[in-house]
Amino acid sequence: MSAVESAFWHGRRVFLTGHTGFKGSWLSLWLQHLGAQVHGYALAPPTTPALFTVAEVGVQMASTIADVRDAQSLHQALGAAQPEVVFHLAAQPLVRASYLDPAGTYATNVMGTVHLLDAVRRSSCVRAVVNVTTDKCYDNQERAHGYREDEPLGGHDPYSSSKACSELVTAAYRQSYFKPGGPALASARAGNVIGGGDWAPDRLVPDLLRAVERHEPVRIRHPGATRPWQHVLEPLSGYLTLAQRLVTEGQAFAEAWNFGPDPADARPVGWLVDQLCRRWGAGASWQATVADGPHEATQLSLDIRKAGLRLGWQPRWSLDAALDHVVAWHQDWRAGQSARTLCLQQITEYSQALEATVA
Repeated sequence: MSAVESAFWHGRRVFLTGHTGFKGSWLSLWLQHLGAQVHGYALAPPTTPALFTVAEVGVQMASTIADVRDAQSLHQALGAAQPEVVFHLAAQPLVRASYLDPAGTYATNVMGTVHLLDAVRRSSCVRAVVNVTTDKCYDNQERAHGYREDEPLGGHDPYSSSKACSELVTAAYRQSYFKPGGPALASARAGNVIGGGDWAPDRLVPDLLRAVERHEPVRIRHPGATRPWQHVLEPLSGYLTLAQRLVTEGQAFAEAWNFGPDPADARPVGWLVDQLCRRWGAGASWQATVADGPHEATQLSLDIRKAGLRLGWQPRWSLDAALDHVVAWHQDWRAGQSARTLCLQQITEYSQALEATVA
């Protein structure tokens, strides 16, 4: 079975775009916990509060606040960091926001990927790159079974389409520039992540928390929609495992990979919000509302068998365990506990689950 190897990451130079976002903040903290030398590149934190700020993520890493649409700045930052491993997470990550600003979404998600890979192409130190896209990059036919990595890409909305384009850019750069002996380039497609410290708009858990603060029910647009829910540490463990194999075994793992939950944990939105409200207790409730926005997929799941067979990766926390950890994080933080300590405690607990599975 796979494991995130502390010895591999200790002292290793890592360049991480999108480090000020929710997912990027968790990955930055995990890499710091492993002893890596981390250099982040991203816009300023996108929300107030933000996990990057409240967990003091930038304290033990180098941080460049800049835009991936600025090719020169990105090239200079990567050159200064001299990384061996690159994780590309910087993105405009929201479906509904992409309808409001399609040009900005494509500029960030497509040209941002081009700028990053072009900087890597001109670097002599990078050995592995993981481009993080999304489960929404597939041509979604609203079917029940999970999508495999070799199935057609697509996207109904600008966000999903832009991430499919990022996948095509990744494949083109791999075939055109990253030959055997050069950097090993892979893409990673994950499901809907949940975890402590997420305050983004138009996401289920943050929307619920905001509704609790206002003493009103959270309004749910599509309670019957099914998503591959998973704790944020699940796909991050996949990215770290994949990067290890890219460094040690090179081009054999330079391809696309799905990191999703167990198929049994692909649950409807209504079920998930019921469970969150029950765990939160008094003050948490929800009600269905008329869907007043643009098109959103109703059925989406990932086939993760390839990651299990070839990487030895599998989910470690059930969806019930993920929900327990999300609610505990936010309630403990509201009670005054340190956000950084809470994140590191959950990273340690998850790492122990990884090691127990390997053993």
